[in-house]
Amino acid sequence: MSFISALFGKKNTQNESVTLLSPMEFKLKVESQNIQLVDVRTQKEFKSGHLKGAKNIDFFSGRFNIEFDKLDKEKPVYVYCRSGSRSRQTARKLANMGFNEIYDLQGGILNYR
Repeated sequence: MSFISALFGKKNTQNESVTLLSPMEFKLKVESQNIQLVDVRTQKEFKSGHLKGAKNIDFFSGRFNIEFDKLDKEKPVYVYCRSGSRSRQTARKLANMGFNEIYDLQGGILNYR
């Protein structure tokens, strides 16, 4: 029995490092702390309006991993996109890259405003 619980009872550390935040929670965090805030939309989307202090790392860019490797994996990173799909995929990638604390804006920037 302990073998089975050891085998299946272990939590997925990737899921533990990603937290989905409501727009209100996200807003409180990004306005009250000095954080790593990343907008993963295209440059055109980013230029049309973004959150203050956000860095643009296009999800579809060939430089995605290179740009994220420049960030501190030990510090929390907050990600968002237009509707939540790209940021959700980004959060998974970041967990696999070794980031310890990842926050994803639920519903994207469309839900934020």
